[in-house]
Amino acid sequence: MAKKVLPVLEPYRERAIAVGVEVGRPTAEFTLEDSLNELCLLARTAGIEVIAMVTQKLDRPNPQTYIGSGKLEEIKALVNELDANIILFDEELSPRHLRELEKHFDENVRIIDRTALILDIFAQHAHTHEGALQVELAQYEYRLPRLTRAWTHLARQAGGGGGRAGGVGGVGLRGPGETQLEADRRDIRRRIAHLKEELEKVRAHRRQYRRRRKKSGIPVAALVGYTNAGKSTLLNTLSRANVYVADQLFATLDPTTRRVVLPSHNEILLTDTVGFIQKLPAHLIAAFRATLEEIAEADILLHVLDISQPIARQQAQAVFQTLQEIGADHLPIFTVLNKIDLLSDPEQVVRMMGQYPNSVAISALTGLGIEELTHKLDEFLFRRRHPIAVEIPPRESHLVNLISDEGCIERIAYVGNKVRIEGWIVGRHLAKYTPYLCQTGHEEMEFVGRAPDERVSE
Repeated sequence: MAKKVLPVLEPYRERAIAVGVEVGRPTAEFTLEDSLNELCLLARTAGIEVIAMVTQKLDRPNPQTYIGSGKLEEIKALVNELDANIILFDEELSPRHLRELEKHFDENVRIIDRTALILDIFAQHAHTHEGALQVELAQYEYRLPRLTRAWTHLARQAGGGGGRAGGVGGVGLRGPGETQLEADRRDIRRRIAHLKEELEKVRAHRRQYRRRRKKSGIPVAALVGYTNAGKSTLLNTLSRANVYVADQLFATLDPTTRRVVLPSHNEILLTDTVGFIQKLPAHLIAAFRATLEEIAEADILLHVLDISQPIARQQAQAVFQTLQEIGADHLPIFTVLNKIDLLSDPEQVVRMMGQYPNSVAISALTGLGIEELTHKLDEFLFRRRHPIAVEIPPRESHLVNLISDEGCIERIAYVGNKVRIEGWIVGRHLAKYTPYLCQTGHEEMEFVGRAPDERVSE
């Protein structure tokens, strides 16, 4: 049996057996072992101690129980032997898989998948009204097709906002012949509709804020990166702020923006938001749309990468995959190679900088490399002239005049119904033109959100 029993470090009430399944030929950047190790970290963040790990390779998932029948019996034996009360799957289980698995275990043993675990962590870390709304929406949309005893494990309030993320509650009178399950579903659908209305108001407020911010002319840099890469520590170092920092996954959930003064005394707004992770639940990406739009509307992204991690490259790929999903992969990117103070081999930094040409090596904790980072940001955003060649469609004709205001037009021509412009622009204005870039022959253009080593293959 492919199992690994782990030492129990603390007397946790929640004791889990982690289950990882490799289906078909491995294609993901993360190995099964890497993914299970990360699942253990997620579990500890949620207050769950993983006491054993079980793995299996399958050509395809079992249509009923996801894992094979023999492996299921082995896990049942482990539950009794180790007194576990949670079976933790490293994939998102379908409602059918969840229901069938529950039939094989005592009601005191709960089946939790990776998505439910991440939602639980988000519920613990959402400290603002907006964050609570977003988490509650994601939880309800996940639970709606899964109304069995398994969903009661998230019986925590999502924090603030008066939501009922931990349970349905307040069902009201049932109609003739209506079951409790039907009443619960009706109540959840009503709650989902209300949450979407509230979040649409949040989006509208954020749009107004961004319009005012753009009128100020202050460029925005957004911190992106894998969870626990050090984004909040970098925000504190650059802005001399006091944002909450912890050595745990998803310590920061709610977006934070601070003003940063660069060496030339020019100012930027630096925004930190939720960290990314492989297999980020679609429910979360949809629910956090208002927050993630802050990333997509930035002028430049600072991708914070923890190079002390053995799987740093895989984590970077997961970040770029998420950037594609939220429509932010066209933006200019600086790669910030963080935590160099944890490396014993300086050559490792040199090798990583070779893989990421537009990068700066720093330690956000000790301040090493921060001065170089701020000078490079200053140079890119305010001083360097970046050559561009764009083809502007008729619906964006206002950009033609903007280029002459914000840079210089050297050549202009018409290509079909589009206006082709070649010239230059300073970095703080580049983001709005990058969706319309065309071939230029300028090597510098590789910088404009087009670093091939940092992109997920299409």
